[in-house]
Amino acid sequence: MAMTMVRQPYLSKARRVVLKLGSAVLAAAEGLNQPLIQRLVGEISALRGGGGELEFIIVSSGAMAAGCRKLGLSTCPIGIPQQQAVAALGQSALMLAYEEAFARFGLKVAQILLTHDDLESRQRFLNARNTLFALLQWQVVPIINENDTVATEELRFADNDNLAALICNLAGADLLILLTDTDGLFDKDPREHPDARLVPLVKEFDPQLEKAASGRPGTLGRGGMGSKLQAAKKAAAAGVPTFIGNGLIPGILPRLFAGDQVGTFFLPQPQKLKSRQYWLAYNVNPKGAIQVDRGAWEALVKQHKSLLPAGIVEVRGGFGKGAAVQLLDPEGQAFAVGLSNYSARDLNRIKGRHTREIVQFLGQKGYDEVIHRDNLVIFPEI
Repeated sequence: MAMTMVRQPYLSKARRVVLKLGSAVLAAAEGLNQPLIQRLVGEISALRGGGGELEFIIVSSGAMAAGCRKLGLSTCPIGIPQQQAVAALGQSALMLAYEEAFARFGLKVAQILLTHDDLESRQRFLNARNTLFALLQWQVVPIINENDTVATEELRFADNDNLAALICNLAGADLLILLTDTDGLFDKDPREHPDARLVPLVKEFDPQLEKAASGRPGTLGRGGMGSKLQAAKKAAAAGVPTFIGNGLIPGILPRLFAGDQVGTFFLPQPQKLKSRQYWLAYNVNPKGAIQVDRGAWEALVKQHKSLLPAGIVEVRGGFGKGAAVQLLDPEGQAFAVGLSNYSARDLNRIKGRHTREIVQFLGQKGYDEVIHRDNLVIFPEI
């Protein structure tokens, strides 16, 4: 009962839901699990209601499984060009499966393929957001996937779990649902420990929790429970709660909204990041890193100051002026990201020095601050 009381206020207020369906749910031995897709679509349609009380944005895996089926492969290839080609083959089959399943309920679907570049570029980010809003206004169900056919390693979201978390911020979602083939987050990997216990509610993230999450992915997916935990943390930073549950269980979605104690529910952080802060923290791919000393770390984190050259210990990477860079604490752990006013080359000349010495070593001074507080985001301690 206590767990229901904690979950229900978030569920009752949810109007826009990002639902991620993983390969572990959608894939079957013969390719796509068509009966399961039809069942989940039926649950989504029932929850939407006649007036669209709930809006669903689906982040879907399954293209590779469908492509392997078309080619008659027993196992999917491991090379990136081959995986991209298989995904290209499977995308049409995946969308056809969704189109036919939703058509039974009088609903239309639209496909959106994204790369990390699309969400890193502020203009393309806003374009994608406007497209999503238009589709939702027309009561069309967006089906989103990473554009596997063109994405390279450096442009990948790592997995669709993390993509789904970023979509929550893009779309202004109220809830993130990650459906997989396990019942939720366990205190130990249930595939290796029969005595593992389900964790029904997560109020805050701690190192022990992250250690419990297995990073081992499934056979057709890149994500494991570790990636789902990362996604839940990113969603929490946007003020969005996350549910992880077993998509193979019939009725999992209506049971969740009815208040049944299924799966694992993650609470959001009380103070969410603003949209632009979130974009800078999680959508932008850092081009390098700056390690700071203890005094600079305290000034940035506790006093909300800008970064000055005197506090810089080490500069990593060959980034240019205006690039996004990670900030590392004295132990080398990333704690923030910001936009640098100076290139890596110039920073190596002025690191550890006072602001008044910038002109002496660079011949000019554009800024006192290496990273201004307005262009800096401290990662939430969640």
